[in-house]
Amino acid sequence: MTRVLVPSGALGLNYDPEALARGIAATPDIIAIDGGSTDSGPSYLGRGVSKYARASTKTEWAGLMHARAEAGVPLVIGTAGTCGTDSALDWMLDITGEIAAEQGTPLKVAVLRSSQDPDWIANTFAEGAITPLPGAPDIAEDDIRACTNIVALAGAEQIAAALQTGADIIIAGRTTDTAIIAALPLMQGCHAGGAWHGAKIGECGALCATNPQSGVILIDFDDAGFTVTPLADGAHASPQTVSAHMLYENSDPFILHEPGGHLDVTQARYTALDDSSVRVEGSEWVPSDRYTVKLEGARPAGCRTVLLALLRDPHYVANAAAWADDIVGKCSAKVMNRMGLGPEDFTLEIRLMGHSASFGALETRKGDPVEIGVIGIVTAPSEAQAAEIGKLLNPYLLHHPLTQEEEQPTFAFLFSPPDMHQGVVYEFALHHVLHLDDPMEAFRLEVVHIG
Repeated sequence: MTRVLVPSGALGLNYDPEALARGIAATPDIIAIDGGSTDSGPSYLGRGVSKYARASTKTEWAGLMHARAEAGVPLVIGTAGTCGTDSALDWMLDITGEIAAEQGTPLKVAVLRSSQDPDWIANTFAEGAITPLPGAPDIAEDDIRACTNIVALAGAEQIAAALQTGADIIIAGRTTDTAIIAALPLMQGCHAGGAWHGAKIGECGALCATNPQSGVILIDFDDAGFTVTPLADGAHASPQTVSAHMLYENSDPFILHEPGGHLDVTQARYTALDDSSVRVEGSEWVPSDRYTVKLEGARPAGCRTVLLALLRDPHYVANAAAWADDIVGKCSAKVMNRMGLGPEDFTLEIRLMGHSASFGALETRKGDPVEIGVIGIVTAPSEAQAAEIGKLLNPYLLHHPLTQEEEQPTFAFLFSPPDMHQGVVYEFALHHVLHLDDPMEAFRLEVVHIG
């Protein structure tokens, strides 16, 4: 049997220290936690930085490092620093060094790097070893070379290689959410279908149970399946809460694709052992003919300026959509006339908070808001151009009337100046898989001794 302790869904989201202590008392074989994802958009990958505060990351990581020392088992984090780039790994390694010095604990750290050279990826793409996933954008070699960061998602094989170094701590770059949990059970001969299925269920900690914010769970893997047990007070797992997690971030609730194959839970059976633990058997791992890893890349998409205003006049609140459309049309024409830009050179949009900012024309919930927040979003090739277009938009958001016959209105800006400059913004450029002859071909493993 292999016992994996998962403290929370991601480092930086907090965890229950009492539940963590229960987990350590249960003598786990490994502590595994996720460090990030692409959930918060392409900017973190594009810039190679963490979404989470350094202070919060350090506090939580220090608690896990102390727990690791107490348990005497490996501690592994995947997708370190939110995006898993080399720069994010170095950031996490620096925090680890600080904590080790403060705790007085010498460490052997394995660093698994997953950043890719855009030129190498572009050449590999030209050779036909990179294929698109459904919904992937059309790309050319120049699109790949324009990426500021590209990462490959490591699987269980790469995490296993890191574990085989005998490191106390493994800091991994971009990985699949499941790889850090599945790797050790697979290494120790546990049921492959159960290893991948249990890893999927446990990827977000107690999200597979009641009281999902509590974080800490134990997963026991063996030669037939797995058992999941949440450890916080008031947290209970049931067949419903456990099976439902296959729906989370997954287009098919029965199939989960991973490097080297896919998981099929069509025949899985979920059994409540008591009011806290659930036993799962019947999952199947189906190996693929070729080993592939997913690629993620982000590239600059221009520079952005944002303006905020408020509508409270009932007449303008009721006609906000028409007012916004009129501004976009008139201001866009002015930008092209006065700045010499073409329609393909910039974007100008207005989103109406409290009206339809989330879904636009697809919004189905209709109501009568008292107040609408107006967000003007300008994206242009340079920061200077975005700022200039923002200044052209400014008078419209302050005084634009619905019709020529009306008195000139005055609306409210939240700030002075009302325009905020975000600088460079990014977009995802890759949703592809890379074919590998050797699982370690696109990854680099380093061992660092601290203290």
